[in-house]
Amino acid sequence: MERIMVDTSAIYALLDRSDNMHQQAVSILKELSTKGVAVVITNFIVAECHALLVSRLSPEIARAWLKGLCWPVERVNEEDENRAREIIFTYSDKSFSFTDATTFAVMERLGISSAFAFDRHFIQFGFNLYGVES
Repeated sequence: MERIMVDTSAIYALLDRSDNMHQQAVSILKELSTKGVAVVITNFIVAECHALLVSRLSPEIARAWLKGLCWPVERVNEEDENRAREIIFTYSDKSFSFTDATTFAVMERLGISSAFAFDRHFIQFGFNLYGVES
């Protein structure tokens, strides 16, 4: 079964109806579901999403999202964190966050080549963005 990493940028676009990527995010999620693509997120993405939702939407929306979270969560491990540091130090010309870099490390470990994201950092690192023109 094909798997895809879901990034904070996609989750936020799904939840914020005023986000300019909202409709595209909804369409992509429906397509992934129809095709039976398995989605995965990391525990770091869960933390980043919760913080973003609290600050930009509301604590209530953040709690509701966390309570309803049904996607598999892949835990970032120590090796992933070490790889993330290596990524950040190697790609010093990029502005990858630590969450970005740990996500890339987990994607490498799991053999996932595509992300449901609107963050161009995935392309900069060599991954595909599902449903988004390059």
